[in-house]
Amino acid sequence: MRPAGLILAGGLSRRFGGGHKGLAPLDGRPLAAHVIERVAPQCAALALNVNGPAGAFAAFGLPLVADGIAGHPGPLAGVLAGLRWLAAAGAGDLLLTVTVDEPFVPLDLAARLAAVRSAPGMIAHAAAGGRSHYLAALWPLAVADDLERALTIDGLARIRDFIARHPVATADFGPGPPDPFFNVNTPDDLAAAAVALPAAPQHPAATVPTDAE
Repeated sequence: MRPAGLILAGGLSRRFGGGHKGLAPLDGRPLAAHVIERVAPQCAALALNVNGPAGAFAAFGLPLVADGIAGHPGPLAGVLAGLRWLAAAGAGDLLLTVTVDEPFVPLDLAARLAAVRSAPGMIAHAAAGGRSHYLAALWPLAVADDLERALTIDGLARIRDFIARHPVATADFGPGPPDPFFNVNTPDDLAAAAVALPAAPQHPAATVPTDAE
């Protein structure tokens, strides 16, 4: 059974130099459209974690899920919001997360993360080229209450520190090219992604709107 999915786009894009990087054009389409196209076929349902005015993100036609914790405490707040959305929607007990700035996210990410899990309460995350990617992960709904406690009571914000509280498995991916978890954090990164894009594996056809601006 495919998990539900959440694309984390709730950050402030401080290093991008203006505007939300998820809406920046890559090969004529918003960066978010590339990520949605790669993740949507892997998921039974898909939502976007967006904070502040929805704006152009509404054009993608996906549920928009805002952080439930004020003050931008970091991406774990987005994961928690996604888990609460998962429960409210009755969309299963697993949530796949990726970030909006990873245009080359693997087309088999969900399947390979699911394959390394050996217990219902286990978190699985990706690794590539010797680096862990904690937000390219499969989260069981069962961790939601502990995640809320970690954020609101324990003051814990580092992703790896929270993951260490639970059984965890890692799925190793090849280093590319292109790097499957390449992050677009700056305009220079976006330019590099445009150069690397032709080498990235693609689905046979686009499945999402491309006109969000």
